[in-house]
Amino acid sequence: MIEGQPSTALPTGLRERRKRRTRDALLVAALELFTAHGYEETTVDEITDAVEVSQRTFFRYFAGKEAVVFAVQDMVESHFLSELRRRPAAEAPFEAMRQAVLCAWNRIGETVEAVIPVELHMRAYRMIESTPSLHAAHLRRCVQLEHRIAELIAGREGLDMTRDPRPRVAVAAFSGVMRAAGQLWGQGRDTGLESLRALTETYLDALTPALSGDWRAP
Repeated sequence: MIEGQPSTALPTGLRERRKRRTRDALLVAALELFTAHGYEETTVDEITDAVEVSQRTFFRYFAGKEAVVFAVQDMVESHFLSELRRRPAAEAPFEAMRQAVLCAWNRIGETVEAVIPVELHMRAYRMIESTPSLHAAHLRRCVQLEHRIAELIAGREGLDMTRDPRPRVAVAAFSGVMRAAGQLWGQGRDTGLESLRALTETYLDALTPALSGDWRAP
């Protein structure tokens, strides 16, 4: 800057808020277009036109259309992993995962609703389930997440995953329950995140009886 000439740079806080607003606007516009016209049919140009920004701006925030679709899921997974790392070492592995996901929901709802409407999140979830390429990407991401969780669990318990199958087995059971609860939520009429949290808790609580209990017992 030349001495005596005012700076044109934005204050850091204001600049970050503007960047966040642009990213959120692109996310909402993309999901609205995807769910209205189809994921494959929607182009990046249509998304950027809706927000009145350039393609360069779009790719500054997202690697591509798939990254936009899973942006909210990335936030949810990040919250869960952070909570899992904070769980007391004395907790058993499954209890640590259960408590981590329930504690994460205390903050996830506000985080999601601050970015996109819950109703749009529901529509996006249904779109993922019904779009083959996105469903395949979702399953691939689930496998990657399960591996990260299993590594965390193995580290907590001081186990070697190449020799002890329990971390992978526990995480596979946990992830299966989470997917079942999410699918049921996606098919329901109650689109609130609180209903998803309650459904998830119910399904997690049913895991142990389902695996070890006598189903024919009264």
